[in-house]
Amino acid sequence: MYKTILLKLSGESLQSTENSIDTERLMQYATQIKSIADKGCKVAIVIGGGNIYRGLAGQGKGFDRVRGDQMGMLATIINSLALQSALENVGQQTKVLTSINMAPVGEIYSKFKANELLDNGYVVIIGGGTGNPFFTTDTASALRGVEIGADVLLKGTRVDGIYTADPEKDPNATKFNNISFQDVIQKQLKVMDLTAFTLCMENNLPIYVFDMDTVGNLEKVIDGQKIGTQVAN
Repeated sequence: MYKTILLKLSGESLQSTENSIDTERLMQYATQIKSIADKGCKVAIVIGGGNIYRGLAGQGKGFDRVRGDQMGMLATIINSLALQSALENVGQQTKVLTSINMAPVGEIYSKFKANELLDNGYVVIIGGGTGNPFFTTDTASALRGVEIGADVLLKGTRVDGIYTADPEKDPNATKFNNISFQDVIQKQLKVMDLTAFTLCMENNLPIYVFDMDTVGNLEKVIDGQKIGTQVAN
């Protein structure tokens, strides 16, 4: 069982047909996260903001890239607060830390504050990306995972692992159960953006890609069941 994890969640997964945030999906996530926290797993979370705004989306429409990325950072904080509320509703102690100064919305992030909270049974949600433009929440999750000494970076997606091609487009795509960082590069497989991927590789932080949208999968991963794809050195 993993002792400390950095869970990367997709903002797009929270998008509903009617609203920016699918409250039913949010509560499913919260229930799964609490179940592993109850087992003693220390859980830090980075969540994207693509269901609300993506910085790159505005660049071709006249938006300054830096301002667009700052808007995206704010979107991740909105999602962080929503997830905090969902977790508190299921009885889980949770704190939001932000990479940019957002008091009283959340305390400013530091690895020392994050680890103190994790040691005291809190789920820690880190919003605001890295706090800098031109970096994705993938990079933020890799950076925070390395900083807090996580055993693994769990990337929760809507696909059950890494395939030779996009399984939603290619019926002949085959799944990898385990693959090395070098093989991912050589095969040009899209796992995370290159900055995030390199950070994990250089700091020996394994990445585990799995389907987070199927209820119960997060607990299966923590218990060691092989339901996704692990990337490691």
